[in-house]
Amino acid sequence: MTGNDDTLLKQLDTLISEGRNPATMAIDEGTSLEIVRSINDEDHKVAPAIARIAPQIAEAVDLIVASLNRGGRLFYVGAGTSGRLGILDAVECRPTFSVPDSLVVGIIAGGEPAVMHAVEGAEDNSDAGCSDLKAYNINASDIVVGLSASGRTPYVTGALTCAREHGCATVGVACTPDSPVLQAADVALCPVVGPEALTGSTRMKSGTAQKMILNILSTAAMIRLGKTYQNLMVDVNASNQKLKARAIRIVMQATDCDAATARTALNDSAQQTKVAILMILTGMDAKAARQSLTHHNGFLRRAAETSS
Repeated sequence: MTGNDDTLLKQLDTLISEGRNPATMAIDEGTSLEIVRSINDEDHKVAPAIARIAPQIAEAVDLIVASLNRGGRLFYVGAGTSGRLGILDAVECRPTFSVPDSLVVGIIAGGEPAVMHAVEGAEDNSDAGCSDLKAYNINASDIVVGLSASGRTPYVTGALTCAREHGCATVGVACTPDSPVLQAADVALCPVVGPEALTGSTRMKSGTAQKMILNILSTAAMIRLGKTYQNLMVDVNASNQKLKARAIRIVMQATDCDAATARTALNDSAQQTKVAILMILTGMDAKAARQSLTHHNGFLRRAAETSS
């Protein structure tokens, strides 16, 4: 065993996410139903852990909004499961909120092949975390969110350190308190979910916690940027038949109109859901509705209230 192995063993011994869970020591003896209930019992611990750090998550949302408002981008950086979760959240932002692909970007250790296959050793390269981030020509307007269940991933700490050197705002997400990833960030988000039902399988509770936090970060930021009206996705990009039907339904829900009226408004607005809603609510034509939305920085509620 090498000295590096000894060091890593000592690190793993200190990580909550790597600990053995006393509640599931006999999980291998259970029936299918007993196993399911054991895992589900552990999953119930995730949401309360996130609730305990709500103020810190809100602080991170404020940083994201500030960065995007000054023309910056949001980067998620992670390895393995954490990297894949970042990519998942990033790619969902375009159809949900009609933002360009370049606005929210997911970066994974090992590059695109690592999305589908494990790339051995990629997470241990801190220099790669920096170089992969620098390939996007990051600047002080951007914000970088580093994701690591253990909080010790060198690739992620390297990216966060690099981001700070370039003046970027930084957020660390990890399930181990006082870990390097959290120490390298301006805002530390640490949902302490405890050891996994299956020891070390951090795709489980730790992965769920990270996914929930990413959902909150991107959704709350987009709400703050005017991408919603009430609780409706009024900036949805209707790029397929399901989303086109959803756009019609959103217009109907926002205005209490019938389907025919919604379709007509969407056609007149070039399928821009937000414009169609404002047209129906105020009687404006498409051009005037667009101008009003531009004047109100895309906030439909403000445009509708001002025009009523």
